Amino acid sequence: MPPPSSPCTRICVLDPVTGLCEGCGRTRDEIAAWGSLSEPERKRIMTLLPDRLAAAVPRPARRPVPSPA
Repeated sequence: MPPPSSPCTRICVLDPVTGLCEGCGRTRDEIAAWGSLSEPERKRIMTLLPDRLAAAVPRPARRPVPSPA
């Protein structure tokens, strides 16, 4: 039996504004339930992820804090 499909990119950071994983676009609830979802349900969610990520407002790049001189 093949392993379940997964969109995980190993960039597991939940954006505090959108609530989406910055790597794959899933919500916290989807990530938590992933192992118990059917393969058709996983694939249905995976079709939504590219549009979710594209619609998410990109966060501004973090600037390094300068060291005290």
